[in-house]
Amino acid sequence: MAFTKKGQTFHRETGQRRALLKSLARSLVLHERISTTEAKAKALRPFVERLVTYAKKNTLASRRLTQTRLGDKDAVKKLFGTIGPRYASRKGGYTRVVKRTRRGLNDARKLAYISFV
Repeated sequence: MAFTKKGQTFHRETGQRRALLKSLARSLVLHERISTTEAKAKALRPFVERLVTYAKKNTLASRRLTQTRLGDKDAVKKLFGTIGPRYASRKGGYTRVVKRTRRGLNDARKLAYISFV
């Protein structure tokens, strides 16, 4: 029996999809606001929120987990140095997805901004 899979595939294989989320999360951590498609922003939100939760704990194990998930030492340093302490008293909801009014030029895709609150 075929059950519905959770999450979007973006017509990519697993490794490509993980690499896409990794690079989007890295860009979001470094720039704190990025523009992407609405579907990618919605898929990125739980990935990044988990990383911020790890950064709030600030243990060696959480640092190593985020290093494997992000793959960039500068992004991990910024996540644990500035972003994690910023949300120390917040229980969740660290990111915001705002839809853009202007559509994509080539295929009328829905665009959105994702940023930290």
